[in-house]
Amino acid sequence: MSFEKLDDLYRRIDAIDHALSILGADEATNMAVGGGEARAESMATLAGMRHRMATAPDISGWIETAEGEALNEEQAIALREFRRSHLNLTCLPPEFVERQTRTRMRCEQLWRDMRARNDWAGFQPALTGVVELAREEAALRSDALGLEPYDAMMEQYDPGNRVADIAPVLDELKAFLVDFVPRALAIQEERLSRHPLKPLSGAYPIEKQRELGLAMMAAVGFDVTHGSLSISHHPFCGGVPTDVRITTRYRTSEFLSSLMGVLHETGHALYEQGLPRENAHWPSAKARGMAMHESQSLFVEKQIGRNPAFWQWALPVVERYLGESWTLDDILPHVHGVERGLIRVDADEVTYPLHVILRFELEQDLISGRLEVADLPEAWDTKMKDYLGLSTIDAPADGPMQDVHWPAGAFGYFPSYTLGAMIAAQQWAAIERESPDMGDDFAQGRFDRVNQWRSDHIWSQASRWSTPELIERATGEPLNADHFRRHLEKRYGTA
Repeated sequence: MSFEKLDDLYRRIDAIDHALSILGADEATNMAVGGGEARAESMATLAGMRHRMATAPDISGWIETAEGEALNEEQAIALREFRRSHLNLTCLPPEFVERQTRTRMRCEQLWRDMRARNDWAGFQPALTGVVELAREEAALRSDALGLEPYDAMMEQYDPGNRVADIAPVLDELKAFLVDFVPRALAIQEERLSRHPLKPLSGAYPIEKQRELGLAMMAAVGFDVTHGSLSISHHPFCGGVPTDVRITTRYRTSEFLSSLMGVLHETGHALYEQGLPRENAHWPSAKARGMAMHESQSLFVEKQIGRNPAFWQWALPVVERYLGESWTLDDILPHVHGVERGLIRVDADEVTYPLHVILRFELEQDLISGRLEVADLPEAWDTKMKDYLGLSTIDAPADGPMQDVHWPAGAFGYFPSYTLGAMIAAQQWAAIERESPDMGDDFAQGRFDRVNQWRSDHIWSQASRWSTPELIERATGEPLNADHFRRHLEKRYGTA
């Protein structure tokens, strides 16, 4: 049967993906600096092998023949995803994939060094090469998929996302936030006038923070027998569902940024660990796009980790590992602090979407050619001033060099972050309708019930449905940004 041939093919492709994922995670955490060039060549060769295997001439015939075979429901869903995956893969020639993988890896490796030096001039040529290849990729995908170039790039991360659909939503959110951020800051100032901020001690050894992070990961459901926690320049969740690699970064002067980063990446990991194990090599058993993935990570960070009920349970845990005693009134101003800042990954949930919208707008211009890499620092600075009143013109490390996404060639990814925040808020609203007492579970350190809901409605569904279908089936309504706005207004908009 042709379906059996496809099944065997994707089993072998999945094995290469496994190797690439672990090599990539190791490259970001453990690899010696001198290993970069050889690692780039190795991964580029594997990527080329994978691409050739996945785009072999016989595959389109297998897909067509399998359409007429007697398939069960799960096989039919898998075949649909086989077809979608094959169409997206055949857009790009194997030699292009190898060239692009090599260019991206070398740029990412250079980025780690150049960002630490705040050296835009040294980094710009490498990023220019990545952007040129991204434009070439966008054109190839556009021709094959019948989409606008940037839409074709977003399709790789979140099938169904289109600028025409999401840009108006993000424009509306931007207008709301530009007005709401000053209001939230004023309310925060008034609260602090009544209860001054208790400062952090500024003495948090990395090993103690790591132990705290591991304890929190396990408490919210992370399977420590199928994953690990490491350090990297940029926090990420990588690896594979049976070996999930979480990373974070630490500051000894405070502990919340690392802890919240760990909770965020744990949300990604829970999704991966919760995916169906049966036929895990099928595309239909993988996570359904990056907006849904971000909704799972942001749910753990925001809906759980910044919930006051969570901190009723968490404060004794923090005291046990870090040796400091806090009250809710002391810690919540730190957990819910709003601040205009330069760094996206450190941003609070009020200002964070503005960081994403800035990138969404700039990368559309980069892909279209309306903006060149050489002009990126000035364009970034202009938007940062308009949206958050801050300047990065003299600090490119805190501007267009701060994220790993563009050096790694991930254009079209950023919208998923804020769409994910909207989906997370909508999921929480649905959970509260069904279980208004869920906060009581958090206060007692119990997360099995909320995880069961997410397993039933999100994780176990994998890629059976499109993102819009999955949202509606899980929450009972299409994506509705009002839930996110109400969430922000409730948490930050009342005195």
